[in-house]
Amino acid sequence: MSVTSSLAPYKRLEGKVAIITGGASGIGASAVRIFHEQGAKVVIADIQDDLGQAIANELGEDVCYVHCDVSSEDDVSKLVDTTIAKHGKLDIMYNNAGVLDRPFGSILDTTKADLDRCFGVNLVGAFLGAKYAARAMVAQRKGVILFTASACTSIAGLSTHSYAASKYAIWGLARNLASELGQYGIRVNCVSPYAVLTGINSKGMPEDAVAQAEARVSGLGNLHGEILKPEGIARAALYLASDESNYVSGLNLVVDGGFSVVNPTMLKALKLVP
Repeated sequence: MSVTSSLAPYKRLEGKVAIITGGASGIGASAVRIFHEQGAKVVIADIQDDLGQAIANELGEDVCYVHCDVSSEDDVSKLVDTTIAKHGKLDIMYNNAGVLDRPFGSILDTTKADLDRCFGVNLVGAFLGAKYAARAMVAQRKGVILFTASACTSIAGLSTHSYAASKYAIWGLARNLASELGQYGIRVNCVSPYAVLTGINSKGMPEDAVAQAEARVSGLGNLHGEILKPEGIARAALYLASDESNYVSGLNLVVDGGFSVVNPTMLKALKLVP
């Protein structure tokens, strides 16, 4: 081994081929950059053509953009076929694309259109992405299927009912898939973010307003001194995508700074006692 090669930086996804849906903005865009930095060939799948193509152009030949509406079975099938035709395999399918119906709201005024929107993109997109990725990975007898779920799968009251239902469904899908696909060497996991500002919930906000909102939201959490950004979720996804988690399957990795496991009621009450 040459001195040059022995000193080459270790890349956690060297030689891997990854699809990242919703990769043109937010958590997906952060994952594209981090996966690429760690050696993966990345296919960005999104409907935001200008943003997706701009990232691909910036990062170079190992990153390409494919227009894909994840609610369309034809689009998802073509996405996987295009990836395999280009790179010869598919190692990582990160089903990240998602939508919000609205910030918050009661079930009393939730419409069926709200429910259809969340399920049509969040759950259907995840299901189709897993289906067509699994077809390729079963033949390879290895692979990683990831989903972006939500911390609302661990604690109630963080989202609308439509959004929560779609994310709980994704977590249920992931568990079932882990059961079926383990025999083929395929790992299936979720990464579940606490409140993080992305393109779907901070569109049009100036940078300073985004930074202030991130600080406020993270300040409501249990772990202080850290600010949760999309990159933090992408790094968690990197762990689950890499061989460092080679025996991890069926996990819902909740990235919430302990928010969902800590009830501060008692401590708050005690602080009020003189």
